[in-house]
Amino acid sequence: MSNQNKNLLLPFNMSLLNIAEICTATQTLGPGQRFAIWVQGCCFNCQNCISPDWIPMITGNLMEPKLLANMVLSTPNTEGITVSGGEPMLQAEALFELFTFLRQEQDISIICFTGFTLEQLRSKCDRNIEQVLNMIDVLIDGQYVSELNDNKGWRGSSNQVVHFLTSRYLSQANLFLERERNVEIHLRNEAALMIGIPPHNFQRAFEETIENLRGCL
Repeated sequence: MSNQNKNLLLPFNMSLLNIAEICTATQTLGPGQRFAIWVQGCCFNCQNCISPDWIPMITGNLMEPKLLANMVLSTPNTEGITVSGGEPMLQAEALFELFTFLRQEQDISIICFTGFTLEQLRSKCDRNIEQVLNMIDVLIDGQYVSELNDNKGWRGSSNQVVHFLTSRYLSQANLFLERERNVEIHLRNEAALMIGIPPHNFQRAFEETIENLRGCL
């Protein structure tokens, strides 16, 4: 893909997913082993966002939902998927296709983060968003507010609400709200992908560690 094409604004109502990054197996974004998907493009600009590179409305990696579904289903021991970004609800049409392909083959769990509140999403009267919400088990909603980061659970800040849209994870509700945070670092050639909701001061410590490792090379 050319650099020129990388700068094009996306028509988000298409049925291709615009992907920023994927991780086929992680333990830090929900119960069990999860296939994590981050979409490219966000309509919010939360202060101290942990994924600023995934905010711009540019073309990342375009994927057919069925192809991505097959990747998820072919990954052993996958309990579910976690979708974040970026803003997933900007790509509701393609997400619905992805979720449909997955659920046709397996009763896989679905967790989704969004900067919109659940009330805002339902007020949009958007059929694609309604269909997506009907397939999500847990929705973590609201914009990240750094001053309200309480260093707990699978939400970034305490203003964000964990909605259990099905009963699948109700018995583990405390994990979403109170668990001690941890992250994983996955090396990607010359880059490092941090996965999870980072505990306080982790970003600085991580950057210092990377710099020290570079100095030893």
